Order: sequence, then structure tokens, then C-alpha cells
Amino acid sequence: MSQNEGSNRRAFLKRAGMTALVGGVGTSAPAATVAAVAGAAATNGRYDFDTVYNRVGTDCVKWDQQIAKYGKENIAVGMGIADMDFKVAPAITRALATRIQHENHGYLSMPASHVESLVNWNKRRYGVEIDPRWIMHSAGVHPALISALRAFSPPGTKVIVQSPTYNAFYTDIDLVGCKAEDNPLKLVNGRYAMDFEDLERRIDSDTNTLILCNPQNPTGNTWSREDLMTLGEICTKHRVVVLADEIHCDFVTKGNKYTPYASLPNEKIVMNSITFKSASKSFNLAAMKCAYFFSNNAGYMAKVKATGHRTDLTTLGLVAHRAAYDEGAEWLDQLLAYIDGSFNYVESLIAANMPLVKFVKPQGTYLAWLDLTALADKIGTKGMAAEANRKKEASAPTVTPEQMLERYLVEHAKVHMNAGSSYGTGGAGRMRMNIGTSRKLLELALNNMASAFKRA
Repeated sequence: MSQNEGSNRRAFLKRAGMTALVGGVGTSAPAATVAAVAGAAATNGRYDFDTVYNRVGTDCVKWDQQIAKYGKENIAVGMGIADMDFKVAPAITRALATRIQHENHGYLSMPASHVESLVNWNKRRYGVEIDPRWIMHSAGVHPALISALRAFSPPGTKVIVQSPTYNAFYTDIDLVGCKAEDNPLKLVNGRYAMDFEDLERRIDSDTNTLILCNPQNPTGNTWSREDLMTLGEICTKHRVVVLADEIHCDFVTKGNKYTPYASLPNEKIVMNSITFKSASKSFNLAAMKCAYFFSNNAGYMAKVKATGHRTDLTTLGLVAHRAAYDEGAEWLDQLLAYIDGSFNYVESLIAANMPLVKFVKPQGTYLAWLDLTALADKIGTKGMAAEANRKKEASAPTVTPEQMLERYLVEHAKVHMNAGSSYGTGGAGRMRMNIGTSRKLLELALNNMASAFKRA
């Protein structure tokens, strides 16, 4: 091993907070290999989000799972599951390539540098001070939420969700033996709003937790400080713990703002909450399995820990996450500008070519929430669903009109999106479209859809 290679490896191990013998641990690839794997950082300071990056054949849910279900000839653009089609930030690839040079992947001790990375990112980006003592780690937001639900919501009790909302919340709630209670959002001039009167009516002695989605998936709302304060006052008064899923927090469109729940100017409200985060959405690291959650309330964190919550992080996930937060800010900033431009592009094409579609540019996320009620009525999705349910086996799940709309889009536009019915009350006639992809694929998808709708 050359002197430079040894220095690089020692530097990496030091950054990772690991103790290991550097010499005699096997061979390492030359530094040039790492550079080749990572590629150039940027061209003239700009990252390329426009070149189509082919993910087919990598076992990804967004593309390969849909191809397996519908056939390759029927999927021109996968726009379902919420991950992006771009190459990750070069800093992440470099960090992973460097770590892989150390050819041992045994048990990992949590390095202090990882915790510092989380704290520094939230402080720099959002002015949120997180006490490192009250950070817990998880393989994902879901395992963390499940542990929190077990801590505060006994089986059989209610968990409030503001619907339409992220469909996997319902799975998490069901898994712990609780019941989801929809607090439907109100639709006002195309934009969603919280219904606080309905929320307070739904809280009773069997209600212990509320899952807040901020920014909101699938509607794209970034909740204002006033919204969050009112929600917090209601929940604190009734001793309902707020579980704030803020995994989409880094995605905010131009002119809008993300307000962290932990930044609210009322200590009692903040103390009655736990916040859940990860770099997985922002930097497309979902499969790396690395997330974290925190609260200023040490008692709340102790209660979650007492459920037997397991950390179970992967070494490479931790390395990727830290590289994203420490070195990926410029890449993310350029991505956000690209996503914002893509939303503008979607908005203009829908307005010009799709009179059967209603769409309002979201304030956050990279998800478009489309109202296709007029199209659904025109093609008769309710009748299609009724016929499918008449023919299905008794044990098979009920088919919804939105699932028939999903199939229609695949068959006639070769575009896959998510059926709105899975997001709870308020999802009727809606579809969720992920625009986190090249604008070239967006153009293909939207043109295919426009042609299909004209033939409907």
C-alpha cells in the first residue's frame, strides 16, 4: 500500500470514529479507482439532472417492480414510489468507494462524527438546535415511528392522521394494533388546509398520538408556523403526542418555507413532540437504511427506548448519510432549483394540454397531487371497479376506482403513478405523480398522458 493510500485510509477511519489496524488489513484499490467511480464533481460548477439515468435492471420498485407487474412494453415512465431517478451527489459515491477500500465490514460502533453531522446540518440549514443526547437512530423513519407508537399508543387506541396522507402510516398504525383516525384536510381554492375543528372533535380518551407529515405527502403542503402552533396547542391541551415526520423537509418550492416543528416558539408544544428525519429523500438513499429522530423531552425518548427500539444501521448507510450532510449541500441546492423548474414545467403543460386534469403547484416535496376526477368520470372507473370486484375471488382485496385509473394510465399512456385511494379520505379521483426525474422523461410522460386523455 502506498503512503498516500495509507494516509487516505487513516483519515477515513479517523473521520468515521472507528478503531482498526490500518496495516495488513488486505489490499486497497488505488486512489484513481475511487475518482473513476465517483466521476467528476460537476461541469462548470453545475450538476447534470437532465441526462436520463437508466435504473431498469437494478431491482428498484419504481421501475422494475412495475415492469414485472405490467410488462416492459407498458412502462415508458415510472412515476410512482417516492425516490428519484438522478445519480446521487458525487461526494456520496466517493465516500462509499473509499469505505469499500477497507475490506472488512464487521460490527460498527456509532461514530461521534455521524451525530455531529446531523446536529450541524439542522443548525446550518434550519436553525434548529438538537441536543446530541436526545438523538436516537433507526434503519428508517418507519421503524422509528413504530417504536414511538408502541411507546405512546396502546393497542386498540386511535392515532390521528391528516388525510389524504402518506399511505404507509396506515400500515404502521395497523402493525402496532391501533386504529387510524382520519382528520381530513379541507380543500380551499385548490390548496389544502388543516381542519382544526374536526381535529378537536376526533380527540377523545382513546387518542394518544397524531402523526404530522411536514411537508405533507401527498398534497405538498408546507405548514405555516401558525398552522403548527394551532395544531400544537390542541394536541398539548389534550395530551396527544405529535409525531412529526419531516423526511421531505429539504424539498421546498420557490417562495415557500419549511417550519420545523421543533422550532416552534412554545416550549410546552415542542416538548410534546418527537421529530423524525433522514437524508434518504433529499439525497436518494432510501435503500441505505439510515434515519434518526429526536426530542427535547428526555422522558419521551426514554419511553421510546424502553420499547426495545433497535438501531440497526448499516455501515455504508451511515457513511453515505454523513457524506450527504457534510458535503452535499451544493448538489441539493441545485437539485431543488431543478425540481422547482420541473413543477413549473408540469404546471404549464397540464394547463395547455390536459383540460381533464386539475393541478396546483405544491409548496414542498417532489410529488404532484393530480385531480383526475373528470377523466375518471369520463372513462367510468367506478363501473370498472364494480365489475372487477364482481369477478374477483372473495379473499382478494377490494378494487378501487383509483386503481382502475392507475391501470388505465399504464395501458393507455404507459405511465405508472400511485392510486389516490391508498392515501385515505380525500384520495378519491386523485393520483400521486413523482416528478423527481429528468425533464426529458417528464415531457414523455406528460405528452403520453395528454394523448391518452384526448382519446378517452
